Amino acid sequence: MKSSTEQFDMQRYLSIMPLFSDLSAEERNRLANGCQLKRFTRGDMVFRNGDLCEAFYVVILGQVKLFVSAPNGQEKVIELVGPGRSFAEAMMFLDIPYILNGQCLTDSLLMCICKKAVFSEIEQDPRFALRMLAGISRRLHGLVQDVEGYALHSGMQRLIGYLLRDVEDTNSPTTGIVTVSLPVSKATIASRLSLTPEYFSRVLHELEAEGLIAIDKRDVRILDVQRLANYGSH
Repeated sequence: MKSSTEQFDMQRYLSIMPLFSDLSAEERNRLANGCQLKRFTRGDMVFRNGDLCEAFYVVILGQVKLFVSAPNGQEKVIELVGPGRSFAEAMMFLDIPYILNGQCLTDSLLMCICKKAVFSEIEQDPRFALRMLAGISRRLHGLVQDVEGYALHSGMQRLIGYLLRDVEDTNSPTTGIVTVSLPVSKATIASRLSLTPEYFSRVLHELEAEGLIAIDKRDVRILDVQRLANYGSH
C-alpha cells in the first residue's frame, strides 16, 4: 500500500458525495484535514479481521472485496465495493476491531476518513450523524435483501438477478443485446451470491445453451433481457 502524492481536490470530492454534500465549505475543509488518500495495488489488504478500526473508507478508483475467512481457508464474500461507495462505517461507530477483511481486487485509490474527524463533526452538527446513519441503513437494507434472496430464490434466480442488476426495469429493450462485464473473477461473484464456482459456471453454460446469453471471457452478452428475466422466474 502506498500513500498517493498526486494532486487531488479533497474538498471537491467530498462535496459530490451524498454523505458530505450538505456540509458547508468550512465543515468540508475541517473533514478534509482528517482524510488521507491511500493507493493500493491489486491483492493488497486494506485491513484484516482484528485490526483496530480507526477510520472508514471511500473507494475513489478500483474495487474492494469485503469477506470473512473460515478456519479451513475458505472465504465468503460479503460485499464488493466500487467507486463512490463507502465501507466500514458501522464498525467505526461500534468501537470494535474490524470483524472482516478488506482486500483490493484491482489497483485502487481509497479515501481514508479518520474516526476523530467524523466524531468531531458529529459533535458540532448532529445532522451529520443522521446522514451517516442513513448510509449505514442502506447497507443494512442491502444485506437483508441478500439474506432474503438466499432463502427465497434459487441459485439460478440469484445469478440471473446479478446479470440484470444494472439493466433498468423500465425503458429497457426486450430485444437487442446488452453486454454485462463481470468486474471480478467468476469465483468471487459466486461467493458473493453464495454459490459454488462449479454451480456458477454450470448455470452460465445452461443459459448460453438456451440462447439467452453469450459468454466472451468476462463479458456476458444478454441476447434477450425479457426472456432471461422470465427464465429466472421458472
